[in-house]
Amino acid sequence: MTNEDKTRNKKVLSPEEHEKLISTLKARFEKNMYLHKSLEWDKVQAKLEANTEKLWSLNEMERTGGEPDVIGYDENADEYIFYDCSAESPKWRRSVCYDREALESRKEHKPENNAIDMASDMGIELLTEEQYRKLQRLGKFDTKTSSWVKTPENIRKLGGAIFCDRRYDTVFVYHNGAESYYGARGFRGLLRV
Repeated sequence: MTNEDKTRNKKVLSPEEHEKLISTLKARFEKNMYLHKSLEWDKVQAKLEANTEKLWSLNEMERTGGEPDVIGYDENADEYIFYDCSAESPKWRRSVCYDREALESRKEHKPENNAIDMASDMGIELLTEEQYRKLQRLGKFDTKTSSWVKTPENIRKLGGAIFCDRRYDTVFVYHNGAESYYGARGFRGLLRV
């Protein structure tokens, strides 16, 4: 096991990883001011520095291709909200079925993982359909890929799961068996800091 693996298992970043992530997040924040017009980076960074376990989760979002960025601020909770803002579904989170139950139900050709467990391991939540639509109002995402979204319990109990994408300049919501997986389908998450 490498030192990087040991650090990842402890859910803390090395000083080098910490510095690199803060630099990456700051550059992305400044590049994409349209996502957070009224927010200031110094306040976001202060929150991040006070919540190092959240930095680990943001690093996991970054490491798996999510390109996390601030999309809002919840005044009541005093939390900044980060979404995966990569143009397409995060590259290293694709080819996964919806949840553990779906994964275990497959008799053959099982994917390596599932969206719900991966998100939990990363310390993030899957976007809901409403949150996904909010992201799509900020830009054009998933024009070639699709993303699992948090599925209502009544649909999941019947074996299904839902996913979204953007085609023809319209956001679509679809259904599939929760055990299905495709190379162009991953998931997007959110983190509150």
